[in-house]
Order: sequence, then structure tokens, then C-alpha cells
Amino acid sequence: MKERPSIMRAEEVRAILAGRKTQFRRVVKTQPDAGQFPEETGGLYCPYGQPRDRLWVRECWADVRGMGFEPGLFPLGAAYRADCTSADSLRIAKEYGAIWSPSIHMPRKLSRITLEIASVRVERLQDISEEDAKAEGAENGFYDGPCWEPSDDPSCIGHRDGFCIDWQSIHGPDSWDENPWVWVVEFKVVKGGAQ
Repeated sequence: MKERPSIMRAEEVRAILAGRKTQFRRVVKTQPDAGQFPEETGGLYCPYGQPRDRLWVRECWADVRGMGFEPGLFPLGAAYRADCTSADSLRIAKEYGAIWSPSIHMPRKLSRITLEIASVRVERLQDISEEDAKAEGAENGFYDGPCWEPSDDPSCIGHRDGFCIDWQSIHGPDSWDENPWVWVVEFKVVKGGAQ
């Protein structure tokens, strides 16, 4: 069993903590030629690991030790941006002098979430199913331009459409149409989150 860091955006962290996210997709760095990936991808090297390997989540954080917060409020000595609204983030920075550090700089000892890889596969981005989009933590809801409102109303768009919107907001407006090969990593939470 190997252990590696994995960078997650605040939205992904919130979905993991809420128990809604059990998969993630990342673009395969070097896209293969058409037909290069076989149906069975067991022999391929996934940079995120193999089943039973563990990932410790790196997320945006701030060192809050010695800033006068109640003991026990931040047991690891760090505040996490995923736990804050934008206003909270600004207030913590302004009132307490906390500096938000990018996830890439999070040390292992401050990670509050550890994941165990259950399976790894490669597929085309657009092959994601409604069920897998839900496992990605994508919400269903109403979409109107830049506004996105989650909803349980059956007349709204589905999880797959929500995933598409999320993907384009991160990777650019043409990224869904490019339909790249992606690593699909399914995981379970072994530390942190809703268990």
C-alpha cells in the first residue's frame, strides 16, 4: 500500500465531508491516439494509485495557531477554506491576520481526510453516467447562465448536466466537447468526512 497526496478543491472537500463524493476524475496527462486504450485498463499506471492505496487530501488552509481561537475549535491548528463562506474567509484573514495557503503547500500533518482507492479505470469524459456524476458529488438543479441553484425538483437538470457545468467552470468552456480520456478513481473515506 502506498500513500500519496491529492489536491482537492473546496467544493470537492465539502462533498466528501457530506458523504456525497466517492469518485473523482482527472484528465490523463498524455492523451492517447484513438483506439489506444483497450476496454481492460488493468495494466496501465495511474498516477493517483491503485486499489488499496491511500490518498491524503490537500486543501486550502490557514495556520491559526496562537491567534486566540477557542481551544478545540481548530484541533490541528489549521482552518480550512472549505469550511468557510467567502465572507468568513475574508473575516478570518482581516481580523486575525490568517493567511490562506494554497492546497499544494499543505503538509501531511494538517490533512484531515484520508481516502482509500477502491478502483481505477480510464474512460472518455462524456461516458460518465448519471449515477457516477452523483458519486462525483455533482448536484442537480437549475442553471441560468452563471447562476447555479441545487434542487430536488424533478424538472431540473440532472447530476450529469451538473457535472458537465462544474467541469467546464474548471477546465474551460470547450473542455466537455473535447471529451478527453480521464482517470476515474473510486474511493472510500477512511479518515474524516461522513462515514
